[in-house]
Amino acid sequence: MPIVKGPQVFPRAEFLSRLAAVKSEMERLEIDTLIVGNQTDINYLTGYTAKSAYVPQALVVSLKEEEPTFVLRRQDAPAAVHLTFMDRSKVIAYPETLIGNPDKDGFDAVIDFVNELDDAPRRGIGLQLGYLSIQSAEKFKSRLPNARIVDCTYSIAWIRMIKSDLEIAMMRDAAAIADAGILKASEVIRPGVREADVIAEIVAQLARGANGKAGTDLAPLYLCSSPRTGTCHIRWSEDVIRDGSQINLEIAGIRHGYVSAIMRTFSVGAPSDRLRRLHDAEVLGLEAAVASARPGATCSDVANAFYRTIEKSGFQKDSRCGYDIGIDWSEPCCASLQDGDMTVLKPNMTFHLMLGNWVDEDFGYIISETIRVTDSGCEVLTKSPRQLFEL
Repeated sequence: MPIVKGPQVFPRAEFLSRLAAVKSEMERLEIDTLIVGNQTDINYLTGYTAKSAYVPQALVVSLKEEEPTFVLRRQDAPAAVHLTFMDRSKVIAYPETLIGNPDKDGFDAVIDFVNELDDAPRRGIGLQLGYLSIQSAEKFKSRLPNARIVDCTYSIAWIRMIKSDLEIAMMRDAAAIADAGILKASEVIRPGVREADVIAEIVAQLARGANGKAGTDLAPLYLCSSPRTGTCHIRWSEDVIRDGSQINLEIAGIRHGYVSAIMRTFSVGAPSDRLRRLHDAEVLGLEAAVASARPGATCSDVANAFYRTIEKSGFQKDSRCGYDIGIDWSEPCCASLQDGDMTVLKPNMTFHLMLGNWVDEDFGYIISETIRVTDSGCEVLTKSPRQLFEL
């Protein structure tokens, strides 16, 4: 029995609207075919969330076709039929003989398909060169020798930065899941409990979701405890939590690929004076950054509102204050909340306002929110208390 089309996360009109924006950019670049290899861009244009990008696959967008064509490994093709909005005829499965083959791979199947399209040799073709290995990029160029190749690595990413109202609703749901994870953490972080058991409880909550809506994926989680609070991207340890420990926790909720992230700091017992002063300064800085995030302001304006505020309390932060977020945790670095980034904020841009501050090798503090730029200001999607959790 053939696999059936699954419930669609977004209506067909939503995907066609996104494709229309991409095709408008293709016309501007004078290309008739765009080969999309980035898995989050494929998600954006089709609804496909399966994790199959560890082997070559690509979405082919043609100006002549309403729907794109997805070329991927045969065993993953049923997932594409099930998850995407397209007709099953738009899913092309390549054979297993292209897996583990030193001479040919799935990109050869993509190129074969492109070469079968009308006027392929004369057409301008967009490639996301930044996501291809040197060897794969050369393969496309050598097997499409008469095509004018245009680098479109970030063309879709810039379009994705402005979310639709339906995408914003999805990110609100993801934010509620992230908040539920923080609440669960405040319940289970206790002296004598293994860090691994704390993470297990948080992961279970992130999967269960919030408000009747399940989490649909898990992002990396970071639990940095004393004396490791001066770093940011290590996982939990095999230690147990002790009296006097500080816990820095970074998690995210996910709904159908859309991510809302949050960071909070926990103190088991009374926090040190230094930690409390840094927390108070960072909360003031966070409020200043949120107040400055509005249409017409720049990423640099938001970052400097934070930097200038905490400097008044005698603190500094030498890392950026955040980045664009949406599908996947970090979108492809089109905009960064840091001094000198003059990207202008527009309504329905979303950011992880990430105010982690790793001061010394053995001391750091974190707090963050996922935010949305509105027509007149800023909406904070995550709602957890901006407190230093004392447990």
